[in-house]
Formats: sequence, structure tokens, C-alpha cells
Amino acid sequence: MPVSPMNRREFVKKSAVTGAAVAAAGAVAAPAEAAEQKREHRPRTWKFSILGTTDLHSHVFDWDYYKDAAYSDKAGNSVGVARVATLIKQQREAKGEDHVLLVDAGDIIQGTSLAYYFARVDPITGTDGKKGPRHPMAVAMNHMRYDAAALGNHEFNYGIEVLRKFEQQCHFPLLGANALDAKTLKPAFHPYTVKRICVPGAPDIKVGILGLTNPGIALWDKDNVSGKMVFPGLVEQAKKYVPRLRALGCDVVFLTDHSGLDGSSSYGDELPYVENASNLVAEQVPGIDAILVGHTHVEVPSYTVKNQETGEEVLLSEPYCWGYRLSVFDFEVELHHGQWKVTSKTAQTLNPNTADEDPEIKKLLTADHELVVKYVNTAVGTCTADLSAAESCWKDVPIMDFIQKVQADTVKAGLSAADAALPLISVAAPFSRTADIPQGNVTIKDIAGLYIYDNTLYGKKLTGAQLKDYLEYAAKYYHQVPAGTKVDTATLTNANSFWDYMYDVAAGVDYEIDIAQPEGSRIKNLSYNGAPVADDQVFVVAVNNYRANGGSGYPHIASAPIAYSSTNEIRQLMIDYVTAKKSLDPADFAAVNWKLTQNGTPVF
Repeated sequence: MPVSPMNRREFVKKSAVTGAAVAAAGAVAAPAEAAEQKREHRPRTWKFSILGTTDLHSHVFDWDYYKDAAYSDKAGNSVGVARVATLIKQQREAKGEDHVLLVDAGDIIQGTSLAYYFARVDPITGTDGKKGPRHPMAVAMNHMRYDAAALGNHEFNYGIEVLRKFEQQCHFPLLGANALDAKTLKPAFHPYTVKRICVPGAPDIKVGILGLTNPGIALWDKDNVSGKMVFPGLVEQAKKYVPRLRALGCDVVFLTDHSGLDGSSSYGDELPYVENASNLVAEQVPGIDAILVGHTHVEVPSYTVKNQETGEEVLLSEPYCWGYRLSVFDFEVELHHGQWKVTSKTAQTLNPNTADEDPEIKKLLTADHELVVKYVNTAVGTCTADLSAAESCWKDVPIMDFIQKVQADTVKAGLSAADAALPLISVAAPFSRTADIPQGNVTIKDIAGLYIYDNTLYGKKLTGAQLKDYLEYAAKYYHQVPAGTKVDTATLTNANSFWDYMYDVAAGVDYEIDIAQPEGSRIKNLSYNGAPVADDQVFVVAVNNYRANGGSGYPHIASAPIAYSSTNEIRQLMIDYVTAKKSLDPADFAAVNWKLTQNGTPVF
């Protein structure tokens, strides 16, 4: 049962500062200087830091499970908390162990094959009455001594039972001031925690840490949370809890938000609350000193927002994702009449790519890592030809038809007799341009690299007119390229900040996307079985749960009637398809049914 925050035990950090730590911090005056300060009644000053990570997505080691190799990218980034842990250790050594707090902004337990393994293959919840293993992220983060973490939207992907078990395994609170019990409307998780930094000869510095998650959970994980939890807006809940933290005597109020900072929402008006609201929280809620930002997978080393009511500057930082960066907030405070006041605050991001992986994390979790490596390298069948996703964002390629085939077949098998008489199509997004299913043996990692999300499957009903609207919305993914102008694939896609995972293509209908035309007028010659699609024609559309529940803001689909739904992950359905057939042959599913044109002339 959820417990009111007034009845919760506050998580409190009592810091005992050693002489060596004091000297390292450079923040304590020498005895003579201290006496001089006392005579002149000058305020005492102190320095401390809050370190922040976000969107770790179960990256423990610097490893790519889809490629079965050390992670690499063109920017030279590394991934994983094992390297970040070394940076954190360096920060603690330089500033003093008790001058440093460590916080995360969410999306911890989903995103890699490691995450999937401990949620579904050998789940932390246990199987057949047997106790489950400890989640590798709980082990790593406990070792790193996190003080708090916000809930991310992907925390809910595997259901509340898995999330609660992860919460039990953590030695720090998971915070979610806007994750409420649907019946009582009381917090379902700790809304905040208060940490104390001990200052010899002076009052403790009280740091209130408020956690806020993303309202989009109500859409994206509707199947897991509907009727159980509700997720009001960040601004609304911050207005409630920031004054409470100040009333508790907090000298510093720090927010960890699983929400970006540009005020945008990918789901349009499907929800009354903003998805990326950290800037709005800073502007509209007085009393906040700084915000660790997450969710949007970008690097923002330091960003300030002026509060509209007080005129005070709020400091924000977002450390990218996957352990690419570590945010460092440095604070200086002065003691005035028994109350600490922030006099200086700065933020930056550090890159862990030259740091060694923490040896203790390697010792603790190498065995778990090797289990997952063995699992993803399990062969499930063979493939008759190499299937690449390199051109999937502008061409109808067989590897995408594989996804569509599995989705359509699964939905078809689960339809009622009445719905089975309707035309059936499928929509899917090119999640990874680097995915490749090789000719020869096909392993779990080959399929996982193509379908990287833990989405489940729906069948929803759309009319012909609604389907055309849906495809027009998808077509805004392309920049307009006038007829006669050469098309450069390097600059063709991702218009309107519409990323690859947001772009759906359809199988089962034929159509053209005329990129010479303005947005909203690009879908041409939409037909089914050789006949033009009628506005009132009804289709069953196989679609993932993220999109079916409103993800990316597609029109009509969230409110469309449901013909089919399943809790099975689409990725696993694809693995099962290859396992059952033993051979993946593009002749069974490949068909070119859409293409790009310029004023009717094919681009490719």
C-alpha cells in the first residue's frame, strides 16, 4: 500500500568528515583564520558536489551486446557505469567522500540484452517459487553508493512487479513525486529524500532531493499501469513538494527529473501534461536550486533558467545517456544566521571514455555479463541471405518486412472471426540502421539488434482516411526536396526532430511518399490489393504498444478500437518465428510496397 510522505522514513546521510577530506575540499579555514572569522562574524563557507547520471539503460560494461564486441562509435564514446564509477571515485577522492552526493535521473532497468535477461530469461522476481537473482544495475549502483534515483518511464516496461523487486534490491530510494496510486492518489514511491552533509562546528547542510518522472508513462505503458498508477505533471507536483522541502528546513533543493528541458511533447495533446518539462519546472516553481535532467538522451553540460517569480537562476545539466557522461554540480554555501545559503553553483559534464572500468564492479558482475553474452550468441536458425537495415529509412528493404511479417501473422492468428474478415496491414519503425541479420547462422543478438525495444503487439482498427492521416504524419520525417534536386540520404531524414524510432512504414498496402510535396500532401496512390483505399474502408493495423497507446503523437491510433493485444514482446515473437521455421528466407516475406518519389518519379 502506498504510504503518505509524512509517514515515510526519510533517507538521511550523516557525514563524518575526516581531516584529510577537509583538507582535500579546501573549504575549512585554518584555526587562526577561523578565529578571525568568528571575531569579525564573517559567515562560514562550505563546498559540496552532486554528481548525476541518467538514462543508463542497463549499460554496466563498455560492451555492445548486439555486436558482441566492445562498444564503439564515431565520437569515441564509452558506455557503462563501470567506467563512470571510476570518475565518481576520483571526484570523491578530490573533494572529500562526504562532500559528494550521487543521483540518477531514471531509465535504469531497460535497454540492453542484460536488462532483458534479468527481466524475462532469469527474472529478478524469481521463477517456479525460486528466489530470483539480484539485478546487475542494483548491484552496481549499490556499490557506487547512489543517494537517490528518479523513476524513468522505461522502469515500467516489464511491469510493476519487476520494478518493485528492483526497488527492494536498491540501497537507495527510487523517487517519483508524480507517480501516484490510482485509487488513493498518494505517492506510490518516495517523492523525495533529505540528505545531511555534516559541517564541523556548524549546522548540517540539508539537501532535499525531489524526484519527478514522465507523465507519458500513462500512455507508453498503459497496459502495465492503467488502473494502478497515475502520473500528473511535473510542474504541478513540484509546486506541492518544493515548499514542503523548504518547510523541512532544506538549505538546498535539488530535483532529478526524467523529463527534457525544451517544453515539448512527443504525444501531442494525448495528455494534459508536458513530456519535457524541466525548463517549465525551473521557470514556474520557486525555491529550486538545480535540476538533473534526463529522458532526451542529449548532452547539456550547463543551462540556466530564470524563475519567473523570484528572478533566481536555476541550474540544469543533462549528462547524455548510457554512461556517456557524468554531470557534476558544484555548490558553495555560506552560513547566515544559522541557515546555509547558496552563493555559487556551476555545472559541467565529464567524459569517462579514458577511465578504467571499476575493478570491483568487474569482480561483482563479470559472471552475469558472461551469462548474457552466451545467451545472445545462441543460434536460433539460419538465414538464406544477408539482411541489412542500412537503407531502411528511405527504402523498403526485406529486413523490415521480416518485422511486418511476424506482426501481421501474430495479429491474424488472434483475431475474432468478424475482425479476421477485415484487411490486415502492419506498421513498424526502423529502430536501428546498423542492424544486420547475416547469411548463415542467426543468433538472438542478430534479432535483438534489429528490434531493440521491449514493445508488445496490438491490432487496432483504422479507416482508410485515418490510415492516410497516419502515413502523412509519418512522412513529415523527410525534409522536402523539390523535383529536379538531387536527394542526399545524409540530410533527407529526421526533419522536425522526428527520429528513426518515431517513423513508421506500412506493409500490406501500396503507397508512394512524394518528398517534393509539402507536409500533409505527400502520400500518393494509396491502394490495397490493387484498388484505391476508400475513406470508409476499415483495416486492422498491427502496431506496437508504444505507438498504439499514443507514443510519438500519431493521429487516431490511441483512440482506435482494439482488435488484438498481447503481452508478448515483438522481439521474442521474431525469435520464435525463426526458431520454429529454422530458416529465415526473404522469399517468404519480402515485397516492395512503398517508395519515395519526387513529383511521381521514383527517387531510388
